[in-house]
Amino acid sequence: MHSIAQVAGAKLVNLKTNLDLRGSFTETYRQEWFPELPPMIQSNRSDKVANCVVGLHYHLFQADYWYVVAGRARIVLYDLRVGSPTEKGLWSQDVSGDDSIGIYVPPGVGHGFSSLTDLTLYYQVDSYYNPEDELGVLWNDPDLGIDWGLVDPVISERDSKCKLFSQLTRDELPRF
Repeated sequence: MHSIAQVAGAKLVNLKTNLDLRGSFTETYRQEWFPELPPMIQSNRSDKVANCVVGLHYHLFQADYWYVVAGRARIVLYDLRVGSPTEKGLWSQDVSGDDSIGIYVPPGVGHGFSSLTDLTLYYQVDSYYNPEDELGVLWNDPDLGIDWGLVDPVISERDSKCKLFSQLTRDELPRF
């Protein structure tokens, strides 16, 4: 596991996959990898067809842990936290189900992904769904400079109605 330099507190976990004649086995998450953090309490699965963008979402209180099961995604993190040593830091990486990589996303960090192929993403969160903590920034905000790797992607109605980063009020901005 190592820190993602562009986004304080975000971590990339290189997972070990064991192969044999039957197939493979990968341990995707262990709480002991993150002893200083609250435990993950809910697991989710997101299946997307190719050419979609999901995000850019953020939570004031909730952390996520992502694992691409199948397909290929461009994972994007953007540090929205006021006062963070990596404030406005951008990190993106293409990840496939063959890569055996886990990604920890701390609260306040904008996160999203594009489905470069049909995709299954498994993720865990450290708090239950709270609609008051489901926030977002417009996926194609020019001030963020995110390259999703797609032309004319499919966007949800929710994500198409997010504000530009410059339009967020002080109360809507996460703090480090």
